[in-house]
Amino acid sequence: MDTSAARRMWSLFEPIHDVAYFTPEVQQAGDAAGMRGFWMGYFAMRLAPLGPVGAEVATAVCHGFHPARVRRALPDAWDRASPAEVLAARLRGVDAALRRVWGTGLVESETVHEAADLAWAAAVGADCAGRPLGAANQGLPRPEKPHLALWQATTTLREHRGDGHIAVLVTHQVGPVAAHLLKAAADESDLETVRIGRQWPEQDWTAAADSLVSRGILDPDRRPAAAGRDLHRRIEAQTDAAAEQPWQALGEGGTRRLADLLAGLARTLVDAGVPPMPNAVGLVVEPAQTD
Repeated sequence: MDTSAARRMWSLFEPIHDVAYFTPEVQQAGDAAGMRGFWMGYFAMRLAPLGPVGAEVATAVCHGFHPARVRRALPDAWDRASPAEVLAARLRGVDAALRRVWGTGLVESETVHEAADLAWAAAVGADCAGRPLGAANQGLPRPEKPHLALWQATTTLREHRGDGHIAVLVTHQVGPVAAHLLKAAADESDLETVRIGRQWPEQDWTAAADSLVSRGILDPDRRPAAAGRDLHRRIEAQTDAAAEQPWQALGEGGTRRLADLLAGLARTLVDAGVPPMPNAVGLVVEPAQTD
């Protein structure tokens, strides 16, 4: 099993995890729990598995956001709802969103039941040493309903991969803004969406771009130079390699079977706009097809 398995599986489970960000039901559940607006709900729901952390920890583990964006949400969110209450709201929102998009028949299908068991096995088998968000999600109890267990498993796997990706970026001395610029230059994310969402000031974008140009990573027009294309390939390959271990734990047969099961589930979500295309997540291709 080579590292292409990790890339293929990410393209299949990412849309399921992204229900937490791109559906009105999850934001409504956050609002009902006391969150004030999308970004407070985003940070509270994403960071709640770690407990009532402050903005400094959240900024570090999320990596891509300007600290001021995070400070507007945390720690104030914990005065409105406890992490346990936020986690319960997160599941309520995901439940409502998946029931709307998938429908009751698919939610209660054998496909979802089997996929939940396989994905949970991969998530439990993931080595989360040095991966705070992956470990925090891995430590949550398994939801009773299979579609929610599937969502939680994909969330553990996604955060496991994300923690590894950040480690690769740090190793290559690629900071948050530089990472956004490099990914957008490779046509893997929408720069304007990222600029608005991550809230970095224009001077930070300019300084990071100038630094990448001086390093020969970007051309003056902010397109990838040869060194930039090579750096991007290495970052993505090393991210895939770091994300391979859960699939090795699940085994080739289990991974292949899970991919078969996830293909249709992911397709339904992508067709419903979860996530939208283009997006800030970096998912730019159709869910991978299985052999």
